[in-house]
Amino acid sequence: MPLDTPPLGSPRPCGPGKVFPIGLGGMLLSIEGRPDRAQALATVSAALDAGVTLIDSAAAYHVGADEVGHNESLIAEALAGRDADRGQVTLVTKAGRVRPGDGRWLTDSSPEYVMRTARESAKRLGRERIDLFFLHAPDPEVPLGHSLAALRTLVDEGVAATVGVSNVTADQLGLAHDVLGERLVAVQNEFSPSATQHTGVLRRAESLGLAFLAWRPLGTVGKRDDALTAAFTEAGRDRGVSPQQAVLAWLLAASPALIPIPGARRPETIRDSAGAAALELPADTLRALDRLTGQDA
Repeated sequence: MPLDTPPLGSPRPCGPGKVFPIGLGGMLLSIEGRPDRAQALATVSAALDAGVTLIDSAAAYHVGADEVGHNESLIAEALAGRDADRGQVTLVTKAGRVRPGDGRWLTDSSPEYVMRTARESAKRLGRERIDLFFLHAPDPEVPLGHSLAALRTLVDEGVAATVGVSNVTADQLGLAHDVLGERLVAVQNEFSPSATQHTGVLRRAESLGLAFLAWRPLGTVGKRDDALTAAFTEAGRDRGVSPQQAVLAWLLAASPALIPIPGARRPETIRDSAGAAALELPADTLRALDRLTGQDA
């Protein structure tokens, strides 16, 4: 565990400014199994009411092939009547994944697609510039440098204020930093108690002064009857909170660069997640969880 973890609940650097330690991942509001529109809008509103100031989206968060940008439009609608929040919320979106409408997730990180999608996303979000725009994933058919050059152009032309890369290796993150320089402010990879394979990327992000947005941060906790679920259930019970909130508090303590972006389909779920920003787990509990997850090296 680093010794320079920010004080409990303090904002963390990300994109153009600082954000609440817990973000909202918007994907579950727009893909298969999504709630109806009223509940989805209520979930975004609940996140804002709980203090969340970063909402993560993507052009590919939709179901049908004819509804590209569903999630971006939903978020814009949720913010439309909240003038006090609009300037405080960092809107994050991405291009590089494609959903043809048959359940598949494909990749297109060609410069032409990335740049066109960014401009369309900005319109859907109702922003002159996207606060933080990610390359959703490297494309094996496109040299990564070409995709990164598109991100550089988007910042230089004012389409995006800052950019990031997602689903990358530590070496790919290093390349992105070489190409993009100060334009690059964040990386977004999977990270959770059950998915710590990107620890090297997290450490590289720390060394470069980048934010690390952790998608699927709860992992399998609560979904499997195993040692991880038991440990985080006990950690939560000791503090009078849910196992999921204990997971998020553990993640926040793991690195000053880490910002979990849990998904939610219901208002109560994101309210519970946001509560982790004010939760401090005892040092001995953190050490035990680190040992269990292999983060004690």
